[in-house]
Amino acid sequence: MVPAVSVEAVVARLRAAGCVFAEDEAALLVEAAPAGPEREALVARRVAGEPLEQVLGWVAFAGLRVLVGPGVFVPRRRTELLVRLAAELAPPHPVVVELCCGVGAVAAALQARVHPTELHPTELHPAELHVADVDPVATAWAARNVPGAQVHTGDLYGALPAGLWGRVDVLCVNAPYVPTAEIAHLPPEARDHEPHHTLDGGPDGLQVHRRVAAGAPRWLAPGGHVLLETSEPQARGTAAALAAAGLHPRVVHDADLGATVVTARAV
Repeated sequence: MVPAVSVEAVVARLRAAGCVFAEDEAALLVEAAPAGPEREALVARRVAGEPLEQVLGWVAFAGLRVLVGPGVFVPRRRTELLVRLAAELAPPHPVVVELCCGVGAVAAALQARVHPTELHPTELHPAELHVADVDPVATAWAARNVPGAQVHTGDLYGALPAGLWGRVDVLCVNAPYVPTAEIAHLPPEARDHEPHHTLDGGPDGLQVHRRVAAGAPRWLAPGGHVLLETSEPQARGTAAALAAAGLHPRVVHDADLGATVVTARAV
């Protein structure tokens, strides 16, 4: 067991660097590297402001440890609402696509998701699982996190094979939705260490949402659903974009997660 003084020394350094949850972070860093130069390297990276998840190499998400690294967007716990709703809306053996997938956290969680029933849990078995992102660094991580998925690199629907037209049962999207002017006010872990394109949603934060909404009807199967994470103030705009595309939106809030998702069904 690592001596308590070692943990306390790490806690002191993290506190001095402004880490709010210094004790919890120190425990994780000590677990990752019990002693020596390797631990010092990890602590130094965190003290310098690098996100804890990128330092550790993983993030806790929907009961999984999802692999992450420097230069990628770190999945947030609020996105677990997107996973939960997608699993509820999915038909048996669905065709599932995650656009703007980043490291593939949503697809990984859906792949492992269990639907409880009265008698026993039944796993969600996608007939096909696709993940896509514009950033090849992100899709390389997604390939590791979702080994059963088909991985595509490109801009939104341009990354997908034409064979998916009209076949997608569940389209999950956590596109950037931070208004450009607000990026400067984000925590430094995000604005300094995550790619700008994973945060910037344009002047009102809805630029990418409109593109997703406009293209969704072509790709969704009859009765299929698109799910877009958004913020509570922007939910009306996200829903309006989906309605303008001929879809039927519904806004879902989760106060515990601080999460908002707009779902829309193809008719």
